[in-house]
Amino acid sequence: MNEADGAYVTGFRERLGLPGIVDIHTHFMPEQVMRKVWEYFDSAGPLIGDREWPITYRDEEQVRLKTLRGFGVQAFTSLVYPHKPDMAAWLNEWAADFAARTPDCLHTATFFPEHGADSYVEAALEAGARIFKVHIQVGDFHPGDPLLTKVWGQLEDARIPIIIHCGSGPAAGEFTGPEPIAALLRRFPRLRLIIAHMGAPEYTEFLNIAQGYDGVMFDTTMTFTDFFESADPFPAAEHERLRYFGDRILFGSDFPNIPYAYGHALYALERLDLGDDWLRQVCHDNAARIFGLG
Repeated sequence: MNEADGAYVTGFRERLGLPGIVDIHTHFMPEQVMRKVWEYFDSAGPLIGDREWPITYRDEEQVRLKTLRGFGVQAFTSLVYPHKPDMAAWLNEWAADFAARTPDCLHTATFFPEHGADSYVEAALEAGARIFKVHIQVGDFHPGDPLLTKVWGQLEDARIPIIIHCGSGPAAGEFTGPEPIAALLRRFPRLRLIIAHMGAPEYTEFLNIAQGYDGVMFDTTMTFTDFFESADPFPAAEHERLRYFGDRILFGSDFPNIPYAYGHALYALERLDLGDDWLRQVCHDNAARIFGLG
């Protein structure tokens, strides 16, 4: 951990009087999967917008855990996601084991449109999963796929938050964008969707959707940073709505797969100048309420 970065994060927490930071968008995966993900970032492939994306925290798992804890992160996730069939159930088993041996990790699970998805989602719920991750761009599927009808019903009934990467950034997919999510919510209006990356770049459209559904939330992952602002700037006209949705926005970092220091994600929020109360909500209180943290 860079000492200057660590000092900034510590100062941020102390200025706000936070007991810790809750980071709902972090990635811990089976080692071979994480290596493949890093290889893809190294290739600057089309799914990341064909741009250079150096991994700042490319370390072994235990080092990464130590780094997060050193930043004062109180709770985090192990966001896993399949890119093909017959992968999700195995990822869920790994994530359950990781959560069991990592008490500060919120037990995370995932799914893919395939026969039997409802069975392994039910198993994950029974095992204590507290949050799910879905990646529409990487998975390349429509969220309204009939193979997911039972799954969405299960998650709606369980009131489990689902982080969903559905915006068209950093590169659009066939099924990304606000329309598929609006259609999904018309069928399952009580879903607790957390729109990853604030829905970049369709920020306004996803904020509009949230106006009609109390269960729709957002994570700040990479949004407002110099890296995202250079490609998909958040519209200045929507800053007041950030205040309006202050109780439905949660901090996320995308650690370890970020091309800048961890503290920059917090600085990017601080420079929005929305006030200390807003920062406390976003960086701790909202997630603490949703996940029952101290």
